Amino acid sequence: MPQATATAPAPAPSARPRRGGSEFSPLLRQVREQGLLDHRPGWYALDIGLTLLGLGTVAAVLLLAGPTWWSLLLAVPLAVLSARAAFLAHDAGHAQITADRGAGRAIQLLHANLLLGMSREWWNDKHNRHHAHPNHLDKDPDVAADVLVFAEHQTAGRTGLRGFLTRHQALLFFPLTTLEALALKLYGVQAVLAKDGPYRTRRERLTEGALLLLHFTGYAALLLTALTPAQALAFALVHQMLLGLHLGMAFAPNHKGMERPDQHEDGDSWGHLRRQVLTSRNIRGGALTDWFLGGLNYQVEHHLFPSMPRPHLRLAQPAVRAHCRALGIPYTETGFTDSYRQALGHLHEVGAGLREERAGRPE
Repeated sequence: MPQATATAPAPAPSARPRRGGSEFSPLLRQVREQGLLDHRPGWYALDIGLTLLGLGTVAAVLLLAGPTWWSLLLAVPLAVLSARAAFLAHDAGHAQITADRGAGRAIQLLHANLLLGMSREWWNDKHNRHHAHPNHLDKDPDVAADVLVFAEHQTAGRTGLRGFLTRHQALLFFPLTTLEALALKLYGVQAVLAKDGPYRTRRERLTEGALLLLHFTGYAALLLTALTPAQALAFALVHQMLLGLHLGMAFAPNHKGMERPDQHEDGDSWGHLRRQVLTSRNIRGGALTDWFLGGLNYQVEHHLFPSMPRPHLRLAQPAVRAHCRALGIPYTETGFTDSYRQALGHLHEVGAGLREERAGRPE
C-alpha cells in the first residue's frame, strides 16, 4: 500500500519561517510567468458541453425506456454526471472558468441551483470561509462539530444518537456520505428561506429560490413521467445516495488528519503558503484519478491558487513541491487508498475517548 510522502522531514509546522518577505510570492510569480493562472475557456466549454450532453442523454433514455425497474441502472451514470456538474459549479465559484463575474455566476447558477438543487451563494459563503482558514476548528465551517467531529474536545457532551455516531464515525463515514447530496439541497433551501442568509440582495435570493424550485419541479416531473411513483422514489434515492458517496469520496481525504492551525500558538500568524500546504493532502494518481476526483486530488495546489483552472493543477505541482522542499515545508501526498486510511484513522482516533468511556461505564 503506498504511503504518504513529504518533500522534507516533518519539522514543527512553524519552523524556519521566512521573515524577510512572503514565502508565497516567489511561487506565485513563477506560476504566473508559466501562464498557469490563465483561463482555459475551450477546455471548460468542452467539459460543460459533454456534461450537459450526458445529462440530456440519460434523461432521454429514461423517458424512452418507460416504467421499468431496469431504469434504476441509469441512476449510476446520472450520479456520475451530477458529480461532474458539482465540480463545474465548484470551479465556477472560484473563477477558474472565466474572469467575467457575470458569466461565472451564470455558469454556477446553471450547475449548482438548476442541475443540482444546491444554493450557489450558500455554498460560496461556506466554501470561501473554508479556504480562508482550512482545518481551523474555530474558523473553518467544514470542521465544525456536526454529525462528525474532528477533535477530541468536540466529543464532550455527545450522548444518545450523537454519541453513537461519534464513537463509530470512522465505520459510518461512507454510509453517512450517501446523505451528502440531500444535505446540500436541504441547507441550500434553508439558506434561501432564512432571513439572515448569505444573499446580498432580494433579487439574488429570489433568483436562487426560483432556480431551486425549477430544479425540484423538473426532477420530479422527469421521474414521474418516466416511472411509476414507487420506481421514481427508488430512482431518486439511488441517484442521490450515489451522488453523495461520489462527492464524499472527492472531499473526504483532503484535510482530515492534517495539521490544525488552532493547535499551534502561532497558527493564526501562518502565512498563506504554510496555512494551505500544511493543512492539505494530495492524492497521487493518473488521468482517471484526476477525472474521478474533479482535480481535488491536487488539494495543495488548489488551495494555494483557488482560481487556477483545473487542467493546470497537475502542471503546477512540480513547482509547488520544489518550493516547499526548498523551504523545508512538508508537502503531503499519498496514494488513493491510503488517503482514506489516514482520514478514517483520524476520525477513529477522535472517537476513542467516547468508546473508552462507554466501555468503562458500569451496567
